[in-house]
Amino acid sequence: MKYKRILLKLSGEALMGNQQFGIDPHRLEQYAQEVKRVKELGVELAIVIGGGNIYRGIQAERTGIDRVQGDYMGMLATVINAMALQSILEKHGIYTRLMSGFKIEQVCEPFIRRRAVRHLEKGRVVIFGAGIGNPYFTTDSTASLRAIEIEADVVLKGTRVDGVYTADPEKDPTAERYSNISFQEVFEKGLSVMDMTAITLCQENNLPIIVFDMNKPGNLYNLVVGEDVGTLITAKK
Repeated sequence: MKYKRILLKLSGEALMGNQQFGIDPHRLEQYAQEVKRVKELGVELAIVIGGGNIYRGIQAERTGIDRVQGDYMGMLATVINAMALQSILEKHGIYTRLMSGFKIEQVCEPFIRRRAVRHLEKGRVVIFGAGIGNPYFTTDSTASLRAIEIEADVVLKGTRVDGVYTADPEKDPTAERYSNISFQEVFEKGLSVMDMTAITLCQENNLPIIVFDMNKPGNLYNLVVGEDVGTLITAKK
């Protein structure tokens, strides 16, 4: 087993599956199976999930909603997704804790670093909802920050593509995939991996990122046991 403690970043859009909005129960079930398989290895696992399948704060300006208000609405969307993920994981017998960046005491524990680490040590999957609790920060930044705080070995960014490419592979068929790349090259080439705040946090704390296709069954397991999956981003290529 290559990694002992990981932070898995999932996008809200991924939960839509083939739908235009909301949560696809089949995709949710698939993710639960993937997580369960990794947990059976004894890996300590934390998860950050986005809310783009329900609402994105950046949409606010187009609808006339104040940006700060819109960001808080987006954070609430992540809590809805986190609750759905928690429910399906517990259905599969996986102990979980849902921790929020701001207080929603009826459904989430407040985020306290030492408590989060203790949950991980006890074998619980910790799901971080509501971002970091502040506007203007994405769930990518949340993933990087929480990973640093819990001293994770790696950030695993689960997407619908199998790594980082020279261009968008869904638009450019000639795009080539990187097997590994440095943080500096991500900046210099302007690659769309995570937002710059998230990348900078990982670079400054020497925390590697792996971008991989979460929708391919077995990918998460294969990655954790050390197989060459996705694109590895580190301080040095």
